[in-house]
Amino acid sequence: MDIIFDEVTSQVLTELEKTQKEFWNVPRKTGVLLNTFVKMMNAQSVLEIGTSNGYSGIWIAKALQETGGKLTTIEFYESRQSVAIENFKKCGVYSHIRPVLGSACDAIMDFADEEKFDFVFIDANKREYKEYFKLVRPHLTDKAMIVADNIISHADKVQPFIDAIDADKEFQYTILEVPGGILTAYRG
Repeated sequence: MDIIFDEVTSQVLTELEKTQKEFWNVPRKTGVLLNTFVKMMNAQSVLEIGTSNGYSGIWIAKALQETGGKLTTIEFYESRQSVAIENFKKCGVYSHIRPVLGSACDAIMDFADEEKFDFVFIDANKREYKEYFKLVRPHLTDKAMIVADNIISHADKVQPFIDAIDADKEFQYTILEVPGGILTAYRG
């Protein structure tokens, strides 16, 4: 069963789905999974690496409206971030969003030591996935979940990340064969 949102959010998501290739949005199935995972975990602090036009962030933030959590979302391009912020506002989720502009690696390095995330979604520069993992790992809660997109479609670029997750004995992971493929890893 699909998730049903208010009319405005449904319209915004439908419009954004038309720009999937231009903005590299996740497929709807992945959006539903992200929303479901955040609610299942009762996530309070979520990090998204790669905001784009806000499509996946809307799915996450709608779940955070239920859990009372907050999404920190990092985008490299100001033009994309401004589009995302408008979309967040239209969908009524902006109060649950902390947008960060700039390089994801630099942004994560600037996080305070005590800043922790219980859910992380990675969908940015595929060759930097391993570096994102290395940098975000000290900011993960004990029972954190990581979801990374394009694991199958960009297998060669993300293999070092998969190897790093596989080598980390605190994580169990699997790869789901949704469009593009996602890796889900649980620290526990």
